[in-house]
Amino acid sequence: MVILSSFFLSLYCFSLASHAADTLTHGQSIRDGQTLVSGGERFVLGFFSPGNSTKRYVGIWYFKVPIQTVFWVANRETPIPDSSGVLTIGDDGNLVILEYSKKTPIWSTNASAVSANSTALLSDAGNLILRDDATGNNLWESFDHPTDSFLPGMKLGLDGQTGQDRVYFSWKSPNDPAAGNFYKAAVLEGAPQVVLWNRSRRHWRSGQWNGETFAGVANKRPIYLFGFRLSYDNQNGNNYFSFTLFNNSDFARYRTRWDGVEEQFAWDAGKREWVVLWSQPTDPCEVYGRCGEYAICGLTGSELCTCLRGFVPKSAEEWSKGNWSGGCSRRTPLACEGNASDPTDEFYRVEGIKLPDYEDWVAVAYEDECKRRCSGNCTCRAYTYARGIGCLLWGRSLVDIIRFADGGSQLNVRLAAAELVEKKKLSKIIIVAIVLAGMVMISASCILWRYRRILKESWKIGREREISIDLPDEHEYGDRKGKGLKLPLFDYSSVALATDNFSDENKLGHGGFGPVYKGCLVGGQQIAVKRLDSGSGQGIIEFKNEVILFSNLQHRNLVRLLGGCIQGQEKMLMYEFMPNKSLDVFLFDLRKRVLLDWTKRFNIIKGLTRGLLYLHRDSRLRIIHRDLKAGNVLLDEEMNPKISDFGLARIFGVNQDQATTERVVGTYGYMSPEYAMEGLFSTKSDVYSFGVLLFEIVTGQKNSGFYDEDESLHLLGHVWKLWSEGKAAELADPSMRDSCLEHEVLRCIHLGLLSVQDLPCDRPDMSFIAMMLESETSIEQMPKQPMFATERSLGDRSPCFSANEVTLTQPTGR
Repeated sequence: MVILSSFFLSLYCFSLASHAADTLTHGQSIRDGQTLVSGGERFVLGFFSPGNSTKRYVGIWYFKVPIQTVFWVANRETPIPDSSGVLTIGDDGNLVILEYSKKTPIWSTNASAVSANSTALLSDAGNLILRDDATGNNLWESFDHPTDSFLPGMKLGLDGQTGQDRVYFSWKSPNDPAAGNFYKAAVLEGAPQVVLWNRSRRHWRSGQWNGETFAGVANKRPIYLFGFRLSYDNQNGNNYFSFTLFNNSDFARYRTRWDGVEEQFAWDAGKREWVVLWSQPTDPCEVYGRCGEYAICGLTGSELCTCLRGFVPKSAEEWSKGNWSGGCSRRTPLACEGNASDPTDEFYRVEGIKLPDYEDWVAVAYEDECKRRCSGNCTCRAYTYARGIGCLLWGRSLVDIIRFADGGSQLNVRLAAAELVEKKKLSKIIIVAIVLAGMVMISASCILWRYRRILKESWKIGREREISIDLPDEHEYGDRKGKGLKLPLFDYSSVALATDNFSDENKLGHGGFGPVYKGCLVGGQQIAVKRLDSGSGQGIIEFKNEVILFSNLQHRNLVRLLGGCIQGQEKMLMYEFMPNKSLDVFLFDLRKRVLLDWTKRFNIIKGLTRGLLYLHRDSRLRIIHRDLKAGNVLLDEEMNPKISDFGLARIFGVNQDQATTERVVGTYGYMSPEYAMEGLFSTKSDVYSFGVLLFEIVTGQKNSGFYDEDESLHLLGHVWKLWSEGKAAELADPSMRDSCLEHEVLRCIHLGLLSVQDLPCDRPDMSFIAMMLESETSIEQMPKQPMFATERSLGDRSPCFSANEVTLTQPTGR
């Protein structure tokens, strides 16, 4: 019996050490030919030889991918010459690699705080973790010591907790995993970006991060398949990029290749191969600083490089030979530098480019202030006010500018005033102007007078004419069909004139309805024009819906509809213009959110409460918005909130409490459980959305983008966890903690948790919330844990997709 027991024990230990196990403990070892496999069989650790090399290394690769793809190497600098290697836990508790005949480790984790009870675990994320069994603390992780590959869950940049600055070194060659000449790092001065270095020289850069993408990557659409994000917290020192997969069963990675090319891969299970989705630099212009200072790289005729306006090649001889690396220099000195011939400097706008390197970020709210900051400093060479970034100033030479065939950013370059005047043509114009002054002035006056009359007539007609909108019977509005409602009508020509013929410079954005443009009417009033996309079936319904609702709604916290335009296939709505755009522009921008102190945020919360209370109780119609979110809250010049986008709203009858729909529309993360799963909606559906939005305003975190890596929680779960632990005050956005009043923050969090409870009957109505926000009375009702506050895996994360229409069986957000 004893012999039999010993046999099975030996068999068990052998199987544990040879394969299938994901853990290595004291007394166990992995020899060449044996492996560790993660619990979900996603990754495997073992010995391998790269390419045609005979040297042996310990690495991690994908378990279910038939092409061995190694993304991490332990002993990359100290290979084993033969198959005598052993991976084990040493006497000091560190993971070590030994040659079988030698006792001295050729590689070790070298953790400073080791434990005699340490255990090595290969996780399903591909992370090799050395853990203290007694405390559960991680002593060392392979993710903190990456090689050439960037995987979901890994970090690029600085971790304040460990002090580890994670950079990714390429292999030396396809057959040698030793650190090569190229490495990838996060650069966080100015606007954050990713830079690929060739030793000490910049080789390629991604361009500035704007909260959604890298502005310097021309073909950037594949990047959006993954949840890229930047964690930026100067107080705790956490400044790094990371990304997650929407589908956790997929395989994807970035690799810094040995020849200095950054690649993005995705595994195609059908073709059984890695597909390259994106790679840079592959074009000559993508190599850093190809054209030197003050030059743009982009093929123009036979020229790869051209000087910016107002600049000339430093060496005309070298430039003519195709050697552009010397760059360009200023032709006319700036006035602020003592150029007496020109009294002022001006700015010249360059469009469709990759912004230059070495910028400084300045915390200002408006573009005019950004320009003023640059104008008042002679060392400022250029400025821009970029979407999602804010104000950027350049105090150094402008370098690494690329002209994009499509898209790109704009840059305002400082020039002497003389550079913006064509002197030869100027003298001719003066002579012609003197000779023909009388005729020109008379003709211009007549044309202008007639033009002004036409515009005034158009405006008058627009204000006096009205259109009647009839809705199809199948469009549901409770007791009302929305027939015969009227709207002031503008003609197409006046709207086109107001928007400069719908120019890209006036384009504010693009939503499910269609593009939105900024415009200016004859009287000087600024407007926002929503232009319906042709062929948009859902858009026409939203168009009619907004006409019906805005014809009956007037409130200081609702955006005001000024009129519409229907001419041929053109359908447009004109609203009052909101200069500060939408709340999400400030709230989810790492730099702009500092402009939202607690006073402003609390004012926004109370304004939203008043607007919803008006919709639910005080307006002529009872309105359910159904798509309340930060992107649909606009801010006026004083940062007062105005609820917008009523395309998905529904009208309730006087005695109606709830309704059911087969078209579940809205935005994931803001939908109440009963609406997302059963199609039931009511005023309490808006209350739920308000609660989510309230958390976002307090924390500065986006609900759909937040993920607590330690607890596998999204934002609601994170709020509930800290609330239940008595740590709710820690939820306040660090950027406004100095200005916030803790009792007000806690009151808002309390009301938010009441608003996101599972059952509609448990949620308060907006009148209660409005009263509690204005009162010092304690809130007696305690919240229940919402079901969306439970733990979840990365695979459970759902992206926020846009769709026109969905059914109950497949609810999809807008």
